[in-house]
Amino acid sequence: MIADNSTVTLLCSKLLITRTEAGLRWLIGSPFFPKFTVISTFRCIHHTSNAALSPDYLKESEDIRALLLKGFHVIGALIVTKTSDLEQTAREAINRACELRKLLSDETEAGVEKEAVIGAVADLDSDDVKFFASTSSNSAGIESINSVVYEDNPDKFIWERGCLIRCRLPIKLPLCVPVDNPPDAEKMFLRANEAVIAQLKDPRAVYMVESCNRDSSEASAPSILRGTELDFNVILSDIKLVHNDAPQDSSAKTITCSDFCLKGKSASKVISAENADTIQVSVLLNRSQKSLKPAAPVAEYFPALDKAKFVVLDFELDVLCYADKDLSLIYAVSKLIIPGLINQIYTMKKAISPYLLAQHPQLHSYHFNPPGLLHPITVVYELNYGETELKQVEVRRSLHLRLGLPYDRPLLRVANALDFSMVKDSSVVKSRRKGSFLLKDVHIGIPSSGVSGGVVSLVQGSYDYHHYLQDGFDDSGWGCAYRSLQTIISWFRLQHYTAIEVPSHSNHLWRLEIKSHHLLDRGIGLVLLS
Repeated sequence: MIADNSTVTLLCSKLLITRTEAGLRWLIGSPFFPKFTVISTFRCIHHTSNAALSPDYLKESEDIRALLLKGFHVIGALIVTKTSDLEQTAREAINRACELRKLLSDETEAGVEKEAVIGAVADLDSDDVKFFASTSSNSAGIESINSVVYEDNPDKFIWERGCLIRCRLPIKLPLCVPVDNPPDAEKMFLRANEAVIAQLKDPRAVYMVESCNRDSSEASAPSILRGTELDFNVILSDIKLVHNDAPQDSSAKTITCSDFCLKGKSASKVISAENADTIQVSVLLNRSQKSLKPAAPVAEYFPALDKAKFVVLDFELDVLCYADKDLSLIYAVSKLIIPGLINQIYTMKKAISPYLLAQHPQLHSYHFNPPGLLHPITVVYELNYGETELKQVEVRRSLHLRLGLPYDRPLLRVANALDFSMVKDSSVVKSRRKGSFLLKDVHIGIPSSGVSGGVVSLVQGSYDYHHYLQDGFDDSGWGCAYRSLQTIISWFRLQHYTAIEVPSHSNHLWRLEIKSHHLLDRGIGLVLLS
């Protein structure tokens, strides 16, 4: 039974939930939030047929497993439709969410499928959304939830209580695989991946945890966790948080994420994923540890029975997780970081397997927090031919569809990825990258010209203002077209359509031919020749 006073808390806006055509959306929550708290929705984009309510659960689970940070999970489903039978439609939503959760759960999340699940129904013709919750592990019994609360400050709700944990792990897998037997080659690749996963849980594995904040007066010294201290058996939602007022002892379980977060933040600081407290976890393997059983080194020779090829698979795992600041570091590593690394290994394996004996894909993980989404996501891109290659364009298009992002602007290109090369302290965020000293958006604040019948046109997005004599270069009287070009290219850069530098006057790749002065006055006298 669910409590009579159960409440659905919506961190995402009601508009984000209902602004879609008929279909199915997954409701995203977190084990660190109160029950029935919805942070975002992911649209179901894989179907077994033309029916919008028949998900391909395998493809959906593979996508969401790679996309969703550990620390967030699917807590229900929403069906947008025209219906008179709300309860029956809610049962369908709950059943679909339960099926997906079974595929998403792994050995570290055993028992998660027994938790109550939300089934929501949105009316296509109105803004009405009705919420129900299961009273068992399926839709055999459901109850209506009439209390719905919209959080006024969702960013504060998420980032004052939580932080990000990041782990980067470069991997080199040397393999000797049979050339004429692809199935056997894939089996060998699978075994190599399983060996890497086993090492992550090895008692000799060592995890070094340190703060990404550079204010040494507040951040704790790096902490070392050994594989023997980790706990993979407890369910994440059952873990008791260690609050600051709890009695402290020497146990490693009392060291929490908050010990690596800034204590005194500026009140004026914008609360968001981009400047959230971030913790770095590094994976080490203690090979110098004394063996429990004395043994002599052994060398074995395995002759190749068939034609073989030696390959080295080289890729880097880059995992980002969300955790409550009061979560013990032991559980942060064993229940978030390690499962996240394992998930990404399987994602990489799926992408590499078809090309094991050919050119290996160049796989890179990026973390994004596009506008309208309250939490980051992780995307693995294949960049053999660059991100403008048609295949990558289609990948980003499907991501925009799933996340409800507009198609008329680049939000998931590499240049939009979260930048973790930021130096943070309690009062200011400084970028290691050199910033621009140019004026931006100079049209803002300019009063009306007063021209009768004039039409006001405004640019969308930011640009750098380039003008005569800038940077000490004398182009007075002739450089107007070139300065216009620089301003235009700066707009493309700042909107992340391109990463090329704004050309200077000495850049010989650009040649301009300036037409007659009356064309220049009309703003169309710029002809790009090369």
